[in-house]
Amino acid sequence: MASRWVWMGVAIILAEMWLCDGCLEQERIALVQLKSFFQSPLTLQNWVDAEESSDCCQWERVECSRTTGRVTQLSLNDTRAYWISGIWSLNASLFLPFEELTSLFLKGNSIMGCVENEGFERLSSRLNNLQVLDLSYNFFNESLLSSLTGFSSLKSLNLGYNQFTTPIQPQELPNFENLEDLYLDKITLNSSFLQTVRVMTSLKVLSLSGCGLTGLLPNAQGLCELKDLQVLDVSNNDLQGTLPWCLVNLMSLQLLDLSSNQFTGNISQSPLKNLTSLVNLQLSNNHFQIPFSLGPFFHHSNLKHINGQNNDIYGETELGSFPRFQLNSILLSGCGNCGTFPNFLYHQHDLQRVDLSNITLRGSFPNWLLTNNTGLKALYLVNNSLSGHLELPFHPHVNLLVLDISNNSFHNHIPLEIGSYFPKLNILNMSKNGFDGSIPSSFGNINSLEILDLSDNQLSGIIPELLAIGCFSLNTLILSNNNLQGHIFSEHFNLTNLWWLQLEGNNFSGSIPDCLSKSSLSILDLGDNHLSGRIPGWIGNLSYLKDLIMSNNHLEGPIPLEFCQLQYLEVLDLANNNVSGILPSCFSPSSLIHVHLSDNGLEGPMTNALSNSRFLRTLDLSNNHITGRIPNWIGGLPALSFLLLKNNNFDGEIPYDMCHQFYELSLMDLSHNNLSGPIPPCLPPEPSAVPDLQFSESSNNWSIFQPERSLNFTTKKHSYSYKGKILWLMSGIDLSSNKLTGKIPSELGYLNMTRALNLSHNGFTGPIPSTFSNLEQIESLDLSYNNLNGKIPFQLLELNFLSFFRVAYNNLSGMTPERSKQFATFDANSYEGNPYLCGLPLPKNCSSASESSSLPRVSAMDEENGFLDMYIFYVSFIVSYTFVLLGIFLVLYINPQWRRAWFCLIEVCISSCMPKLFYHRNK
Repeated sequence: MASRWVWMGVAIILAEMWLCDGCLEQERIALVQLKSFFQSPLTLQNWVDAEESSDCCQWERVECSRTTGRVTQLSLNDTRAYWISGIWSLNASLFLPFEELTSLFLKGNSIMGCVENEGFERLSSRLNNLQVLDLSYNFFNESLLSSLTGFSSLKSLNLGYNQFTTPIQPQELPNFENLEDLYLDKITLNSSFLQTVRVMTSLKVLSLSGCGLTGLLPNAQGLCELKDLQVLDVSNNDLQGTLPWCLVNLMSLQLLDLSSNQFTGNISQSPLKNLTSLVNLQLSNNHFQIPFSLGPFFHHSNLKHINGQNNDIYGETELGSFPRFQLNSILLSGCGNCGTFPNFLYHQHDLQRVDLSNITLRGSFPNWLLTNNTGLKALYLVNNSLSGHLELPFHPHVNLLVLDISNNSFHNHIPLEIGSYFPKLNILNMSKNGFDGSIPSSFGNINSLEILDLSDNQLSGIIPELLAIGCFSLNTLILSNNNLQGHIFSEHFNLTNLWWLQLEGNNFSGSIPDCLSKSSLSILDLGDNHLSGRIPGWIGNLSYLKDLIMSNNHLEGPIPLEFCQLQYLEVLDLANNNVSGILPSCFSPSSLIHVHLSDNGLEGPMTNALSNSRFLRTLDLSNNHITGRIPNWIGGLPALSFLLLKNNNFDGEIPYDMCHQFYELSLMDLSHNNLSGPIPPCLPPEPSAVPDLQFSESSNNWSIFQPERSLNFTTKKHSYSYKGKILWLMSGIDLSSNKLTGKIPSELGYLNMTRALNLSHNGFTGPIPSTFSNLEQIESLDLSYNNLNGKIPFQLLELNFLSFFRVAYNNLSGMTPERSKQFATFDANSYEGNPYLCGLPLPKNCSSASESSSLPRVSAMDEENGFLDMYIFYVSFIVSYTFVLLGIFLVLYINPQWRRAWFCLIEVCISSCMPKLFYHRNK
């Protein structure tokens, strides 16, 4: 009997081997033809037309039936890269030979549609067994839908992430009675889609993420009738209101994703507490009120994952019951004051990821959470107001990969044995606490550590040598804003994978260690220390360096020529050192965004340094000894927003190419130089042509890998430091303490977003432009120490934010502006040194105050020209004198009697004067 069963088994195996003897020749030929359309590098390499590879069932991305040998599945996802071939049209007829095909995956192949008359409609009559079709991440439009109507056997259809241009109407979607999985992510849908989807009665998976859905979820019809639904994803839409109670009909639901909408309501009074089949619940980024105790879900025995981040998390009085669930992940970071850790956490033993950040909690570090959950991989307790010592678990936790307890109030020493208790950590963030003492050497035992952030504490001592040797996987080390000292690293350095090193705000001394040349640094921040010596040239060999920050040290010498090799540099900050020499003319990285070289000893002309840095947004060279003219290429930097060149020795005129930057820059400071000539006269004449200088989040190019850099700008006679969003909101121009001449261009008044304008200590002449009344945001206006004349325009009374105004020491005349609005706050210092000015707050009263008060208000033109225009006086005097002489000659010519009398008078005068002249001459 036993031998009989053996023979039967052998027979079955032989039969299968005979039935599976290679694929059909016609299908093999068809696959070879397909290869020319679906081939990216490193894909379909064994699809070759050769005898040794004739069995196409063994080819990659191909599956065949074990009984018939025919192709049943083609997985051609991501086999034609957009960057190689661009978008293209598919000839769907190429799939006709595969009559038993059940699954076809064409995801991510840049297909824009089908060849005319060769679309998917050609396949519906031949591919009767097709059950799975994935066309996602392509460029199909809405015309695709009509070509799919014949595929009645489909059970899974994925059309997500295509380029449909109009919202899908419910009647346009084919009536797939057998469809179980439908993915339409990122396809814009009509708002009534959720009501009409009920016709697909077999649906088990419905994914509608990012489909532009708005309004309320349907209360009774449509969605709630899909009683077999197991997965529902409506994330990333604009759905609002509370959840409809009809959702309780979806008793088979296992995954529900409502994240990133506008839902409201308390979870305790929602239908979610009745959906006991839930395994995964995603509620993040809404306006739900979620109890920290998770009491509404205590009967959800299948629940494994819950994500309620960025909602309103609140504490409540907890009951004595225990939950039936054992969670794998709980993510509840959000806003709320919950007091203590919820009781249910003490009864969880399968947790792998926990994030309770930004919830105000009392107490110490929950080491019991690590003890109870030996499989915990990630623990985030950021900004929880936890305090006390960092208490380690009773036994080493070998599975923990991520520990983030930043921004709390922990204090005392970091436990010396921390490296032995968390030997597998990848990420450790303990920043923004109150830890003191030295950095434990046991960190060197965590050879898997990739990111270590101990910044903003009170740590002292040196960087342990064992850390620099044993943490060979470390790529990010942030120790900024502590009290560390000594040399940065010793000679024993093994951090060759280090690409982000941030040590600013400590007391490190000595030179920059050469051992850093062995690393792969992209971010190097050594600012605010006591480093000395020359800037090493090997920094120029760090090929991928992006941010180099070494400000506020004692570094000296020139900028190395090797810096010209830093092709990817974005930030260079060497401010407040003793750097000398000239800027290398070859230093002009095209990627450069921010340059801070202020408060050094740089000298000589700028030549062509930085001329090719087209993305340059910040250029701060203030407080150096740079000479020569401001180069014309500065005017050709289209992204420049902050130009600070004050307190140098620049001379010559402001380049004509810079004229447009007066209204495009946020900050321009050219003060305390030797600039001469007029302000370029090419500013736009119309206010509408001037863009508003407002802050935009999208324009903020500060790298996330660097601290915010500050800029100093003088306004209201005080120097202020601006950084972050405040910097982007600030706008000002300072041309003071130069030798500029000519009239102030009236077009400056069109800089309607400027908050500070300083033209003092120059040689400007002419009147104050009345267009300055358009400076709606101006807070500080300083025109003192010039040669301005005429009256102060009364229109300046319209400047509602003006808090500093100074026109002292000019030749202004007439009455001071009316003591109202902002001008009521200015004292005599604002007007002193103008002998022809009168009126309050000056001690000099206007002589005709009573008379002038009864006269009609003069025009704006009269106000601007003044009451005593010397040019007009001279012209009128010469013309009048000429007319008088001509009148005398005309009268003498016409009347002979008067002419004789005139000649007699002249003769008598001559005869009486001549003897006196001779007498005095001979005396």
